[in-house]
Amino acid sequence: MRENGATVADVAKFALREMILTGDLCPGDRVHQDHLSSLLGLSRTPVRSALASLAQDGLLDYESNRGYRVKQISIGNIRGVFEIRSTLEALACRLAARTGIAASVLDRLDDLVETGDRLLASGELLPDALPEYRKMNVEFHETIMESARNPLLKDFVDRSHNVPLVSDRVILWDDFEIIYRSHNDHRRIAKALRLGDGDRAAALMHEHVYFAGELLVGRLQEDPNLLQDQNHN
Repeated sequence: MRENGATVADVAKFALREMILTGDLCPGDRVHQDHLSSLLGLSRTPVRSALASLAQDGLLDYESNRGYRVKQISIGNIRGVFEIRSTLEALACRLAARTGIAASVLDRLDDLVETGDRLLASGELLPDALPEYRKMNVEFHETIMESARNPLLKDFVDRSHNVPLVSDRVILWDDFEIIYRSHNDHRRIAKALRLGDGDRAAALMHEHVYFAGELLVGRLQEDPNLLQDQNHN
C-alpha cells in the first residue's frame, strides 16, 4: 500500500524517526510495537518493518527476546557529532555563497527568520508553538544545505542528524535567552548569505551549531534526564 508515493512502512519509519530525533523517544527508552501501532493508527506489519529499518540506520538497538530500545549515546560522542556538524554546515555556507543562491531561496530564508520572529514575539516559546518552531529550524538548515549543491556533503550531514540527541530537531525550549540567541544567529547567517559573504556565514554557522552542542552537553551533564523532564512537562 502506498500513500503519496510512500509505502505505509515508509510513513511509519518517518513518524518513528521524528519521535526519536525530537526527543519524544529518548535514548534507552524501550519501544513497544503494539503501543506504536496504536499510536500511529497502523497495523503491526509496517511498524515492525520500520523498527527493523531504524535499527539498521543506527537509531535503535535490538535485544533478542526483549525488543527494541532507542540507541544510547555517550556525552563524548554527542560532543563529537556536534563538532562534525558545525564544520560541515559551515562548509555548506561557503559552498552555497560561492555557487550563488537564487533570490527565491534567499527570500525563503528571510521568511523563515520572520516565522521565528512571530513565534518568539511574546517573549517565550510556548509549548504549542514548539512544533512550528522546530519545523522552521529544520527547514532553515536544510535550505542552506540544499543550496550548497553537494550531495556527498548533504549525505554526511544527514548521517550526523541520524543520531539521538544530535538532530537539529532537539530544542531546549525552556530557556528563552538561548532560543533567542539561536534565532538571531539565523538572522545573521541569512544576511551574510544575501550579501554573498560565505566566510562570515560559515563562521556564524560554525559557532551556531557548536554552541548548541556545548549547551546540550552541559545541560545533560547536569541532568541526564533533561529531555525526558522537558518533554513530559
